[in-house]
Amino acid sequence: MRWLPFLLVPALIAQDQSGAKYYALKQINTGNVASLKQAWVYHTKEPLVPARRGGRKPALEVTPLFLHETLYISTPHGRVIALDPEAAREKWVYDAKINRDAAYGDFANRGLAYAAGKLYLATIDARLICLDAATGQPCAGFQIVDLTKGLRIPPTEAGEYQETSPPVVVRGVVVVGSSIADNGRTNMPSGEVRAFDAITGALRWTWQPLDDPKTGGANAWSLISADENNVYVPTGSASPDYYGGMRPGDNLYANSVIALDAATGRRIWHFQTVHHDLWDYDVASQPTLFTRLGAKAVAVGSKTGHIFLLDRATGKPIFPVEERPVPKSDAEGEQPSATQPFPTRPRPLVPHHLNADEAWGPTEADRAACESILKGLRSEGIFTPPSEKGTLVYPGNIGGLAWGGMAWDPENNLLFAPANRLAAAVRLIKQANFKTARANSPNWETTEQAGTRFAMQRQIIVGPSGLPCTPPPWATLSAIDTVTGQLRWQVPLGAMNDNPMLGAPHLGGPIVTSGGLLFIGATMDAYMRAFHVFTGAELWRAKLPTGARATPMTFQTASGKQYVVIAAGGHDNPFSPAGDSIVAFRLP
Repeated sequence: MRWLPFLLVPALIAQDQSGAKYYALKQINTGNVASLKQAWVYHTKEPLVPARRGGRKPALEVTPLFLHETLYISTPHGRVIALDPEAAREKWVYDAKINRDAAYGDFANRGLAYAAGKLYLATIDARLICLDAATGQPCAGFQIVDLTKGLRIPPTEAGEYQETSPPVVVRGVVVVGSSIADNGRTNMPSGEVRAFDAITGALRWTWQPLDDPKTGGANAWSLISADENNVYVPTGSASPDYYGGMRPGDNLYANSVIALDAATGRRIWHFQTVHHDLWDYDVASQPTLFTRLGAKAVAVGSKTGHIFLLDRATGKPIFPVEERPVPKSDAEGEQPSATQPFPTRPRPLVPHHLNADEAWGPTEADRAACESILKGLRSEGIFTPPSEKGTLVYPGNIGGLAWGGMAWDPENNLLFAPANRLAAAVRLIKQANFKTARANSPNWETTEQAGTRFAMQRQIIVGPSGLPCTPPPWATLSAIDTVTGQLRWQVPLGAMNDNPMLGAPHLGGPIVTSGGLLFIGATMDAYMRAFHVFTGAELWRAKLPTGARATPMTFQTASGKQYVVIAAGGHDNPFSPAGDSIVAFRLP
């Protein structure tokens, strides 16, 4: 069995920052997982309403930490809760008292970082806080950091600059990215990655993804990965997403993974997955660190549905990547990249073309309505630029790989990746018509993109039934052989309307165990599932209070019991309403 160097014993697995999501536990295995039962449910009892009108509802997306016989969870409201792992009894609670007078665009918290007896919390209102893991008291000598200060382009109002993902701790520093609203204007807050001293909170270094003084974004809103020496940073698009006439060129370091020296912030290498992004094709998933034939590597997933396998020392692709011609823009002032990178292996996990005659619907009338919608859009395959006519973007902004990322099985050299198959319609609106278009299109997301020629509207393409117009399955789970780069298997993920062939859109990630199992919640149909790592066969599922827009984890207590735990916070829609549950399972 090959082990990651920082996955030495089960007690340390909860601290893994590699993005591998591998747990060397096998009490629960392929032979007994069908007997897995709910052990307990813990409710955070936090309000499920936006902090301020105009913002989103809070989303419980935490992956808990298990350390020293304690389960730690963090919440979107800035609370950290230490629980007895077998009884869900509160040991202590810390409340950061977040600013509630802000319209947070992504009101979430995905977890904590841990090092040397300390917990590190990055709050939704952009503060970095250190807590004593034993008591929940603030760390002596650590100055709470206001992360909105010291930016190249600061936010103009509360809620524009957020922290939704946990920091990483390596070589004595705490490294953080940021979550930034994308489409309001060209000069949204800047996306610096920064490192702070783990003892004092003093700034150690700053890395800038962009040097244009008028362009914001390119921020690392997803989870950053780390090994013994470096951090691996996934970045999103430069602002705004859907028109780039004011940010010419490739916008290097946006839509990329960047390896930085953790001690100094020096850039070691970068790999860009999308040039001059016009589609919101962020590197949304955490880079996954793994080993291949004895060499260190990293897997990078994108909303495009591409997975790039790279040498971790150099950033060079393990399998060839081709620069292929892509469609041109017909929007005034736009100059998209003439080519985009396509990996030759693995193959894309989602389709890149959708013809109108492929439209789907539960009835013929619904299918015909979907076909009419698709016929009215510009559609020349992936990377067709946004247009005033309206463009079919497939995969859309929540298509492909989402923030839940991938999991890697070091025993079998398999990489597991969930992916959405959803198309979006995007249209550009002349600025003079922005207010009218917004008023006349209440079902579209409409943003100004101030500082450019065009505002933007987008929506997931659904038919009269409310179901997607794209052919199912709408989500899949895939296994990729990291030695050959070939797809080992692919199965639908989830079951809308109790139909497993439809799949169900998801937001959240998988974990894999040495018991031969892959666990994942994530889907809108509100189930937790276990799959066989060799075949993709579903071996177990359990109904959750609501959907789990989160990544699960597993641990084994001193009493010898293995638990699987997931946050069921919902997807905030009729299929999966908002919730406040942490749910644990174990064998009888």
